[in-house]
Parts: sequence; structure tokens; C-alpha cells
Amino acid sequence: MGRWILFLLSILLGAALGLLYGWVVNPVEYIDTAPDSLRVDYKADYVLMVAEAYSLDRDLPAAARRLALLGDAEPLEFARQAIMFGSQQGYNETDLALMRKLASDLQSWSPAPGLGSP
Repeated sequence: MGRWILFLLSILLGAALGLLYGWVVNPVEYIDTAPDSLRVDYKADYVLMVAEAYSLDRDLPAAARRLALLGDAEPLEFARQAIMFGSQQGYNETDLALMRKLASDLQSWSPAPGLGSP
């Protein structure tokens, strides 16, 4: 019986020391992670933040560049995905309207020739 107690105490001590090392002594630091590594819900929040910034500055090329950081698809596609996700998850109507306005403006926008893709 004493061996089992010693075994369990060793396991608990090892787990406690591992957590202490991983969370306190040497925690993981994420540096310069790209927006394309975000989960779907965070991507939708990112699109919403871009839409909010766009509603203030009306700089569509800057908004398109910001959305292009989400991956290889067109910025309009990211806006559409975020609108669909926001509708399914119950985003408030004001936020959805901001994203719809951004998507609408992106639909009629084309980048200036010679600038390449964002």
C-alpha cells in the first residue's frame, strides 16, 4: 500500500512542478502571430473591428489590406463569412450593419492598377 501512495504522490508532484514551470517559470510567449491563424470566431471579431475602423476613416484600401491579412481569399469573402457567422451567433444589428456596409463597399471596389495584391 505504501508503494501506491508514494507513486501517486510522485505523479502529483511531477504534475505540479510541470505546471509551475510551464505557467510561471517559462510560459509560452506568442510573438508576431498572423491574423490568419485565428479561430473563426476571432476572425469575425477582427472583421468587425476593421468594419468599425472603416466606418470612422472611410479608407477602403486600408480596410482591404487589413482583411487580406486573414488569408489568401479576397477581402470581400472574409467580410461575407464574418456576416454569416455573426448572424448565426447573434451579433447585434449595429455590428452586422457595419460589416454589411464594408462588404457592400468592397463589392464595388477594385484595387488601383499596379499596386498588386494587399
